[in-house]
Amino acid sequence: QYTAGTIKEHKAVREAVGLFDVSHMGEFHLYGPNAREVVEGLTTNACASAPPGKAVYTLLCRPSGGVVDDCIFYKRSDTDFLVIVNASNVAKDLAWIRPAAAKFGVSVAHRSDLGILAVQGPQTRALVAKHIPAAIRDTALALKAFQSVCSEPWFVATTGYTGEDGFEFMLPHAQLVELWDKLAADGVKPIGLGARDTLRLEAGMNLYGQDMDDTVTPLECGLSWTVAFDPADRAFTGRSVLDATRAAPARKQFALVLEGRGILRSHMKLRFANGATGETTSGSFAPTMKTSIALARAQAHGSGACEVEIRGQWIAARVVSAPFVRNGKVLV
Repeated sequence: QYTAGTIKEHKAVREAVGLFDVSHMGEFHLYGPNAREVVEGLTTNACASAPPGKAVYTLLCRPSGGVVDDCIFYKRSDTDFLVIVNASNVAKDLAWIRPAAAKFGVSVAHRSDLGILAVQGPQTRALVAKHIPAAIRDTALALKAFQSVCSEPWFVATTGYTGEDGFEFMLPHAQLVELWDKLAADGVKPIGLGARDTLRLEAGMNLYGQDMDDTVTPLECGLSWTVAFDPADRAFTGRSVLDATRAAPARKQFALVLEGRGILRSHMKLRFANGATGETTSGSFAPTMKTSIALARAQAHGSGACEVEIRGQWIAARVVSAPFVRNGKVLV
């Protein structure tokens, strides 16, 4: 957090605008004549067939179906993809992608020269417009969710992690610092990673290492929508397991709102009236809702009343459909 504190920073993004330094994320440049073929074989979602300028949230899966990482592929052309990965997985992802790319003669560059600023909140567009270069300003301001525009060295995208409108600006580090200073001078408040976590949880968005990992399949963590099963002949790593378990995964993700007193955290035991069990994967006080919420993974047959164990006490929790909050509105 910065000076305001996590709850105040959270509210600033929901009600106005906030500025995030997310330069810890990893950036890869995947390019070459056969880049599309590489992407088709690596990603669960339809990244390769997307139109230029489209951003696609996708997973990299192991043959077991477990999630290597969740990432965003920005398609610039059939021969040129920009990939954003989680900071803790940079080395692992490079080791996963490079051998697959090498088989097709495709290059994978770790773009450590770049960083990312995210500006999020309902007032974002009005405040950032003057800072976007004139050559791409109108195009950038017209972008819908999960689109991008590039005019070197500027790369602008709309793939936020808060459930609010906003932009991501990818630039060389010196220019990123300059942009930060300009936005701060205009009164855009910096937001820390504490508020980023409560914002993404309210938006029902998974966090790698908590809500999914190498032992969890997309079908078990609420991300079946990121698996493009059509066309049926598209072969991607992990497909055979996902096809086989698609109809009846053993576990699934549940979204919970605590009905009693307490704060939901990760790794709390939960149980359903019909005997199914599981545990919370992400949990926190939700500032917009003024209550505690969580994502959880449990046996897929779980139904009936749900309870979570908090400090030795079983507290009632209500199962809802995520997201909890989107564009400042409580949805549950």
